[in-house]
Amino acid sequence: MSLSKKLSNSSLPWFSIGIATIFCFSLVLHFWGLGRFNDLIFDEVYYAKFSNNYLIGKQFFNAHPPLSQYIIAIGMWLGSHLPFGQDTVNGLTGSLRSTWSYRWFNAITGSFIPLVVAAVAYQLNHRRSYALIAALFAAADGLFLVESRYALNNVYLVILGLLGQLFFLLALNQKAGKRWLMLILSGVFLGASATIKWNGLWFLLGIYLLWGTAWVLRSLRTRVASASQPGNPYASTRPQLSKPLLIPSPEEQRQRQLPSSRHSNPLANLTQIKLFHIVVSFAIIPFLTYRLLWIPHLIMNPTPGFWEAQVKILSFHENITSGTDVHPYCSKWYTWPWMWRPVAYFYDTALNTSEPVPLNPPLPRGMGQVVYDVHAMGNPCLWWLSTAAIILLLLVLVQRLLEGVGWKMPLTPYTGIALYLFLNWLANLLPWVRVSRCTFLYHYMGASVFSGLALAWLVDCWLSSKLPQHKSAGATVIVMVLLAFVFWLPIYLGLPLSPETYQLRMWFRSWI
Repeated sequence: MSLSKKLSNSSLPWFSIGIATIFCFSLVLHFWGLGRFNDLIFDEVYYAKFSNNYLIGKQFFNAHPPLSQYIIAIGMWLGSHLPFGQDTVNGLTGSLRSTWSYRWFNAITGSFIPLVVAAVAYQLNHRRSYALIAALFAAADGLFLVESRYALNNVYLVILGLLGQLFFLLALNQKAGKRWLMLILSGVFLGASATIKWNGLWFLLGIYLLWGTAWVLRSLRTRVASASQPGNPYASTRPQLSKPLLIPSPEEQRQRQLPSSRHSNPLANLTQIKLFHIVVSFAIIPFLTYRLLWIPHLIMNPTPGFWEAQVKILSFHENITSGTDVHPYCSKWYTWPWMWRPVAYFYDTALNTSEPVPLNPPLPRGMGQVVYDVHAMGNPCLWWLSTAAIILLLLVLVQRLLEGVGWKMPLTPYTGIALYLFLNWLANLLPWVRVSRCTFLYHYMGASVFSGLALAWLVDCWLSSKLPQHKSAGATVIVMVLLAFVFWLPIYLGLPLSPETYQLRMWFRSWI
């Protein structure tokens, strides 16, 4: 009996219990020791200061759009009025603030990312087991944990982009006459994601690629159908499907035998989205959202104006070069899926765990007996297996296209999911090929969500298989991901380590 079958036959609400447990687990980890390191960590030197500038009325220019600074500023103001989290304070932002005040909003946002990932997974095939595994993997990603525990902006970009994708999928699951609200909300969230950083547009690009591909495939099917009419000497026969590279679940196998429905295969409804919907929901609405969200910044910083600010932002990024002379942790886009060069956000040593950290001045090299390190790196096991999963999806798509799925016959739910995940992964990675400035591993966060969803889907298929070896493989992947997360957890949270145990976690020289 499959995992999903067992869960559905149980009187206990296992799905709700599982999701609630993952959320609580995520919440605890995001807030545990949040005030640790009474300092500005990595790009907190920009975003925490810029956010405080809004609160004190100081004018400034930022090389990114302003939405994340608004959010952090709101968190700082609220955090400064709460009766807790005030044990560590500093004046590094330009005002006397607690470290907790400029970090807690990021922490609560990051805690919700596994739930949003689960919602996206559920909308793809309405399998609770897939949603549960996807949420678990998202909660076990170290890079998202690190980014969520400091006043940085990437978690806002990702969660808003994913909400845009979620409402797009919800629109596909609606009847044609009821889609407008979901499409508009999708456009709003996608525009908001771009107001965090311009690379939030990659989530919008994923929708364009998916929609465009669906229409191309439909056009090809129409031509094939015309060529297959009786009396046409060039009529083709319906190809036989070979054994797939992945193992579809029993539920998906049943769906192949049933007529297509909007619930079993929402991606089959892509061509019901017309050009008018795309122009309004994914061009006009995102731009209006982007423009409106600039208004508070422009009221407090009237110069440069809106268009001049866009030119200055573009010029700033174009003038940043790359290489270790610019930043020691620069990395190329093609190294991100293999996590070749993580980023050290904080490193300090102490003689014992009772000493305050950071030390000023720091201890001479080699003198420290305790290492405190915060490494912005993903869960190695999760990332490497996710990269293998997305490559496997590409092979699946090539196999299915050669068989005619999509262009000789409609997309199956199985192939539709593979297409959705691969195109969105590609949309969040491919634009970086042309970027010449110094880039970092965290620029892969948007793409990593979809490779993680690919791995979760593969594991769900294995666990739903009748073959014991497939079930064992799925369970083994989950155990490996969780064990790896626990092993590297100290460098995600900045917990004290001996020099030996720290080096034990630095598997490659390029990680240090």
